[in-house]
Amino acid sequence: MDRRKLAVLADAARLDAPCGGRRGAGTAGRAPLLPEDVEPTAIYESVAADGRRVPLLRLLLSNHCVHDCAYCPLRRSADPPRARLGVRDVVRLTLDWHRRGLVEGLFLSSAVDRDADHTMEQMVAVARTLRREHHFLGYVHLKVIPEASPELVREAGRWADRVSVNVELPTQRRLDVLAPGRRLATMHRAMDRLRDGIAEAHEVSRRHRAMLDPSRAWRRALPRFAPAGQVTQLVVGADDATDAELLAAADALYARQRLRRVYYGAYVPPPGAPAAVATEAPPVLRERRLYQADWLVRQYGFAVHELAPPEAPDLPLDVDPKLAWALRHPEAFPVDVNRAPRELLLRVPGFGRRTVERILAVRAWHRVRVLDLARLRVPVSRALPFIVAADHGAQALDDAGRTLRARLAARTRGAAQLELFPERGVRAA
Repeated sequence: MDRRKLAVLADAARLDAPCGGRRGAGTAGRAPLLPEDVEPTAIYESVAADGRRVPLLRLLLSNHCVHDCAYCPLRRSADPPRARLGVRDVVRLTLDWHRRGLVEGLFLSSAVDRDADHTMEQMVAVARTLRREHHFLGYVHLKVIPEASPELVREAGRWADRVSVNVELPTQRRLDVLAPGRRLATMHRAMDRLRDGIAEAHEVSRRHRAMLDPSRAWRRALPRFAPAGQVTQLVVGADDATDAELLAAADALYARQRLRRVYYGAYVPPPGAPAAVATEAPPVLRERRLYQADWLVRQYGFAVHELAPPEAPDLPLDVDPKLAWALRHPEAFPVDVNRAPRELLLRVPGFGRRTVERILAVRAWHRVRVLDLARLRVPVSRALPFIVAADHGAQALDDAGRTLRARLAARTRGAAQLELFPERGVRAA
């Protein structure tokens, strides 16, 4: 394989946030020891649901694009080094690196080369060839081009473990300005088809499990459709879209499409970017705050308007979204850890879901004290201004809150952030 092509297409794939993780298969920032014929930028560590780091071959099939999205370095009017690979090239490379233990799967995306159906057909052919001809059992993530035909969209789900349709921007109005020709309705239709295919496959599997068949042979006959679900990406900082807009778009997508996750990709100004897009990358912490707020909405019962209200539509960067909400709502505190229900305990800064479950278990036996919280590894100094315990009374939240915010803001300013792509200045979330 042409090493130059591989380097160009691996580097072009780096902006796909759904393949978030760290480049290379090393640990603690050390470069991995790879054979000389291996392009290190093409190996990327993704983080599995159980916390394992899974090295993937990550690349584009082609970086030739018919679209002219202002925020994209591969737009039609840009002039980056161009390259494309054939189906057999990607299949051979995936199998070779998998046999050598370099990767455990494939993350394949592509710019729209020629037209949507042609490009999608090529990507589907890669996954189909791996599965049918070579019985490849590793992980496969396919980026779905929403303008492709419904048949190709559904076939992508048939062969891939996970699929993604990148929405990129929160509203059609913003797409019209920065990505002319891209239609949010078209993206939603493609995501609807993937959602329905995933739901159908899950329902068939559920019915078979209900039969309590002692034989496992039936599992091989079940329809397989993107068992790891679908995800999407929103670009952060390409225009003046607020955090409230981004979170509201993500919340709507979770509700409508049952997504596993929305990824937030920090905008990187490409060379010669048009005037319509931002000239600088967003602050490093903005991407991280969006992930934190997204998690609070999904797992802690917060609403988007609580974390990013109309009077403050952008998340504060100096403190995390939960603490910012707590400081804006002193009337909700202090919370009595010995009496409050689960829903209120989850809103206390420093309390995570596991901590709350442990508090509920402890207080069934005795009253919870500050020492108990310390034994549960709660960040006590963060939580104390907001709680009442058996041996801790209410504090004046205004003074304590200001002191806590100043201390955490100073820590945030002084903390070194690990870089996801050091050479381009994009940071990990």
